Amino acid sequence: MLTRRNLVLAALAVPLASRVMAERAEAMKPRDLYEKGGAFTERARALDGQRVRFEGFMAPPLKADAAFFVMTQRPMAVCPFCESEAEWPDDILAVYIRRRLDVHPFNVRIEATGRLELGRFVDPETGFLSMVRVVDATYG
Repeated sequence: MLTRRNLVLAALAVPLASRVMAERAEAMKPRDLYEKGGAFTERARALDGQRVRFEGFMAPPLKADAAFFVMTQRPMAVCPFCESEAEWPDDILAVYIRRRLDVHPFNVRIEATGRLELGRFVDPETGFLSMVRVVDATYG
């Protein structure tokens, strides 16, 4: 039976369930993704398609209504965009989000959780090249 009490308990359970799901996601750092020479690590290949969690900083977005942002290991006031495949930095990753992008200051640490995707991808809207992405992501 649906009562006001059950409704309140259910509403309180949603943030807790989200937190539990985020904690179950594999915690990673961008350096865990690459071997010397730019090849993906065994761990990265094993987690391709799985839920992962990264901590870092939001680089300034390409455009305000972008569907993604770039997460960096260190705060960057300017975004490290438009590298060629051969020059792809090993300490950044693209984060494709579920909702509208809320830009965070470039020097405030955030966490992103989503599904890891490996391999070359060019964003059709911006032309941004990514070698690794977190998709269907939440962040904050």
